Amino acid sequence: MKYEIVCKTLADTKELAQKFAGLITDGCFISLYGEIGAGKTAFVKLVAEALEVKEKVTSPTFVILNEYHSGILPVYHFDLYRLENEGVKTILDELREYSDGKNVTFVEWAEFSQDEIPFKHLRINVTYRNDDARIYSFEAEDRDMIKIIEGLH
Repeated sequence: MKYEIVCKTLADTKELAQKFAGLITDGCFISLYGEIGAGKTAFVKLVAEALEVKEKVTSPTFVILNEYHSGILPVYHFDLYRLENEGVKTILDELREYSDGKNVTFVEWAEFSQDEIPFKHLRINVTYRNDDARIYSFEAEDRDMIKIIEGLH
């Protein structure tokens, strides 16, 4: 299933993030796709805020993983950009580990995983238009993930 929404303002994106956060209360593994500056980290920050994370949420580009344990659910935020294709293979077991249980795991630059994320996850592609609007495309095949997408409508 696929669902697409256009956010024209930061307020629109915040509203989407809050709605999304309300739908992932049992945990979720999210693969994020999009160009540099598309708004992947901004979306993660807003979802974390909606999940009542108290720490400052930052991009894990140089550290690969940031963890936040102060919110409703633990939030794990991976960034695969520096690892690229070969390096991702070294952390696939860790990615699987963070896909179980009641936590929220975001993986930015999931395209570097070469589709080696075999477990159930939700894909979000973020693109931006010339008018600064962001397009969020949600896609899933697993029934639980499809329910999350249906809740966004």
